[in-house]
Parts: sequence; C-alpha cells; structure tokens
Amino acid sequence: MNKELRRISLLVLAMFVALFTSSTVIQVVEQENLQADSRNVRTLYASFSAERGQIIAGDTTIAQSVKSDDAYKYQRVYPQGELYAPVTGYFTLNGENTGIEGSLNEYLSGRANQQFLDRLNSILTGQNPKGATVQVTVDPVIQQAAWDALGDYQGAIVAIEPSTGRILAMVSKPSFDPNLLAGHDQSVVLQNYEQLLADERDPLINRTIQGDLNPPGSTFKVVMTATALMTGDYTGDSTLPNPTSLVLPGTSTTITNQNSATCGGGETVTIATAFRLSCNIPFAELGEELGYDAIDEQARAFGFEDPELEVPMRVEPSVFPEPESTAQLMLQSFGQGNNRVSPLQMAMVSAAVANGGELMRPNLVERVTAPDLSVLQEFEPSVYGHPITPEVSASMIQMMVSNVDSGAASGARISGVDVAGKTGTAQNGEDEPYTLWFTGFAPAEDAQVAITVLLEDGAGRGQNGSGNGIAAPIAKKVIEAVLNR
Repeated sequence: MNKELRRISLLVLAMFVALFTSSTVIQVVEQENLQADSRNVRTLYASFSAERGQIIAGDTTIAQSVKSDDAYKYQRVYPQGELYAPVTGYFTLNGENTGIEGSLNEYLSGRANQQFLDRLNSILTGQNPKGATVQVTVDPVIQQAAWDALGDYQGAIVAIEPSTGRILAMVSKPSFDPNLLAGHDQSVVLQNYEQLLADERDPLINRTIQGDLNPPGSTFKVVMTATALMTGDYTGDSTLPNPTSLVLPGTSTTITNQNSATCGGGETVTIATAFRLSCNIPFAELGEELGYDAIDEQARAFGFEDPELEVPMRVEPSVFPEPESTAQLMLQSFGQGNNRVSPLQMAMVSAAVANGGELMRPNLVERVTAPDLSVLQEFEPSVYGHPITPEVSASMIQMMVSNVDSGAASGARISGVDVAGKTGTAQNGEDEPYTLWFTGFAPAEDAQVAITVLLEDGAGRGQNGSGNGIAAPIAKKVIEAVLNR
C-alpha cells in the first residue's frame, strides 16, 4: 500500500470512529437528556399521541389523559386543577412542563429506560403506547384541609410525615388551573399562559418550594436554638442579658422585643424563656456569641443552601448568607436581614426536631407503576442527615411545646394534644406588609405531621397581623385533619 493510500485509509477510519462514537453518545449516553429537552418538538408531539400515565393521590386521580378528536389523540385533564396544581404542574404544548408532569415526564410518557420492553411490545402488537402511573404521597383529606384553611390568603402550606419524609400536603395560593395550559390550540394556550404570567400575584409559582422566598422571622429561632444547644456550651437554662432595647454595633439601629419591654423581666433571661416568648434581643445577642460559622453550619445541616434538593421538583435553596457586619449577623439571628427560606425548608427543620434529630429526605412520589402493574420505582424512606442529637431534640421539643402551651404560639393549641410550634412575624421593609409564619408538629411525643404555614402580603392586614394570630390557627386546622383522618 503506497503512502498516500495509507493516509486516506487512516483518515477514513478516523472519520468512521468519530461517527460511531458520536452516534453512540447521542443514542445511548445523551438519550434521556435529549428526550427531556423542551426544544425536542418531535418528542413533544409523540408524547401527545400516547396515552400519558395518570397521577394519583390516594384514590383520587389528579391528572389523566382522555381521548380527543384531534390530531393529538389524547387530551391531558386535571379534575381538581387548582387544588393540586403545585403537585401536578402542567403538561403543555408551549414551554417546559412543570411539577410532577415535568420531573417524571419520562415515566408518564412511557419513555423511561425501564419501559423499553413495553414500548417494544406496543410496536410489535400494534397497541397504543401507554405511560406509567405516578402515585404521589399527598393525602387528599389533608390536601383539602390545607386548601380550605388557607382560604383566600396569599401563601403556602406544606405538611410532612416526620418519620418518613412523605409530603402529605402541598398547597400554594393563589393557584391556577392547569387545564388552561393543557389545551391543543397553541394560540389559546399561549394567551392563557401570558395572562397567568402577567398576574402580579404570581399564581404559577409553587410557593412551598420556589419563588423569591421570604424572611423567616422568629421561626429561625428554632435553628438558632439548635445551634446553641449543639455546641455543648449552652442549655435551655443558659442566660443572656435582658435589656429593653439594644443598639446594634457600629450602627444607630435600635432593636426591641415585640412588646418593647424586657423579655419576661429580670436582668438576664434564659434561652428557653426567650424562645417561649419569642424575644428578639436575646437571640441577637446569642447570634453574636455563636458567630456566623456555627449558625451557617447548623443551617446547612437542616438543608439550607442545598442546590441538589429535589422532591422530585427542584427546591429553591434557603439561605443564611454571610453578613457584612456584626450588626447584620445579629439581625439575621432572629430571622430578619437577608435570611430567605421556603416553607418546605422550615417544615424540614420541624420534622428533624420531631423525629429525634433524624431528618428524613422529603419526597412527593410513593411509586411509579407500569401499565402491566409492575412497579418501576417505589418510595423508600431515606435519611437526609442528623442535624441535631436525640438529646437536643428532646430539649427543643419541650421548648416548642411550651411555646404553644403558654407562649407566643398559643394560636395552635389543640385540647388534649401536645402541639409543638414556633411562629414568626417577619418585616420586609419600613412600609411593607409583614410575612407571617407558623412551623411545628404534633403530637409532640410521636409526631404524625410537621407543618409550615406561610402567609405573604401581611395576610391582607399590612403590619397589623401576626404569625400567632393568623398562621397558627391555620396550622391548627390542618393538624386536626391529620389527627382525625
């Protein structure tokens, strides 16, 4: 073989190897990513031509495909659209699918790797392909109770089973009807989407896990107390100075407790009393003593700053950012400043306290079942971490029960039940409405539910509402629904 022919042969071989390698990468390695890409129009139309799997909560179908008389063959329908919108999301011709529809699209459309044989069988038998059914962990009774309790308020409720991490309720308001975005007339769907997008109340945002997030207010004192107790240098009986007001270091800013008085009287106050009465000054002082690194480490142990947290929808990370000054740190230490949290994150904090310090990974999916009823994926409880010890958990449960029994969270009391909780009334600016919170669990001795209630826009009362006055009674109604089911 002459020299020129050898060069050509090597070039052809190299091109063949490159072609084979790129084809293998596209067809095998990148298959799922390409199928999931929202720009893949061919895959999108194929999805509408197949009978998409149902999404079910308990015995209730919350998303299903029915036959249509147009070219798409099947129409996606949401029987209780607004109630379950944060869970289902929507399946649409325009843009990306959201919620479970987006996160588990491969299973629902029948294109997951585990469903290859089902697809092959459909081709060989000439049967219409079918997607898998997704059973979610949401309890319809608790979901409805949370929806009703939230009423017309703008906000969110998330409820978790502490021992497993199952999400029992996920409600966000204002909500929207996914049926508006599931139609087959693209111009109508786009018009509906633009109207929802233009709504200043942001109904498309799932406030339980997403959005701009909110300052946690005094609910962050649960994290602060955990930080102090976990150092081993503090107990609930440890004391802090108890002035009526405090000028933050290096500033002219004065902070006070809610009643503009001392925290329970006396020159000093215990951490337990400061927690029960939800006093700001002692926790600002505690934050200065603990320092940013200790608080940040504890917050991260609860799930803050985790960019990979999914339920399976992505959860916007809650943040305890590094402050620019000691004054800023002291503000953040009682839930103000630049702290931002999601309701799910605060429910995780309460769930960890309720579960003896063991934090279970939150999850929304019970199982995924193929059309032949074989189980493709099944929920198994998994541990997210151990942010606090059992001993610290026991101390904090006692404090949170006292907070409801005789403290700042009395609005969550239930006769005959030990409810543990913490309220929050967070400021958002000089003239801006407060953000109202409740987070807690019940029964305290064997928690069946950990719950967080978020109310934005001051619950319509500007700066006159409080977490105890509005958020805590809402949580009470949901807890009662759990205990009475």
